[in-house]
Amino acid sequence: MHLSLPKLLAAAGCLLVLSAPAAAYPDKPLNLVVNYGAGGNTDVAARNLATGMEKQLKQSVVVVNRPGAMGTLGPTFLSRQPADGYTFGVVTYSTVAIAPHLMTVSYDIDSFDFIAGFGRFRYGVAVRADSPYETVADLVAAAKGGAGLFFGAPSAPNNLAMFELGKVTGGKFEQILYKSGAETVSALLGKQVEVIVQNPSDILPHVSAGTMRLLASASPIRWPELPDVPTLKEQGYDVEIDSWLGIAAPRGTAPEQLRVLQEAAIAAMNDPQVQEKFKGIGVDPATLTGAEYRKAVQDGYETMGRAIKAANLPRVAP
Repeated sequence: MHLSLPKLLAAAGCLLVLSAPAAAYPDKPLNLVVNYGAGGNTDVAARNLATGMEKQLKQSVVVVNRPGAMGTLGPTFLSRQPADGYTFGVVTYSTVAIAPHLMTVSYDIDSFDFIAGFGRFRYGVAVRADSPYETVADLVAAAKGGAGLFFGAPSAPNNLAMFELGKVTGGKFEQILYKSGAETVSALLGKQVEVIVQNPSDILPHVSAGTMRLLASASPIRWPELPDVPTLKEQGYDVEIDSWLGIAAPRGTAPEQLRVLQEAAIAAMNDPQVQEKFKGIGVDPATLTGAEYRKAVQDGYETMGRAIKAANLPRVAP
């Protein structure tokens, strides 16, 4: 059988089309959904991560802030996006391990394909510099007498530290709820509460200014900035809280795309410049694979569920 020249050219054209390589991923800008407002610790950490990932991906990573409902609006939005590899977002430990025990959310851990863990929060127990409570033992003694002590905290896991401390010592700690870390700090300095549990960026400037005193690290580790202050566990109280920052994509994202994103996130977190920026906002740079981060939040969901039930925390409106 003989083909005419036009037919041969058409057939060759089809072969060229069929054999054309697929566009390399990613071939356009990506969106990174952040579940808190611009300027906060989570947002700043996410933007630093995005900058580091851009170097690896050779594409822009555009931050899209979706704050609200104790940080759950971001994951809610993310879970409903197309699983095309071009939208991923911050899914914090608190929003998947803690929030579902306290409020109704439309997602769960299985709503996401986890990409990486990229940061770890630290928490500390602090009082005013002129407070009569100079040690955690002083706090406990006061909480075991009279009407107890009022503490300030914006949400879990901060408040769980004091509730757990009360549980293991028999002390009575009553929470005053605030909307943010800044409001919580103002309440302490304004003598509305006696103690707070907050992050380094909320506490360290006031320690330096001589208006606040750190009594203990509520995290599993001491604070590098104040290495002489022991953890709660080191002081004999079986209490610690932990929380992570991580990124995830909508469930069903292609494994190859997840691999590319994971490699870019890990490379970004190994960048000394990115690490230094993290330390400047009081978030410890930390790197977990997607599988490791998923296990961390799954284990946390079980642990936090028991702690929240023991603390008898009420469910709240989303």
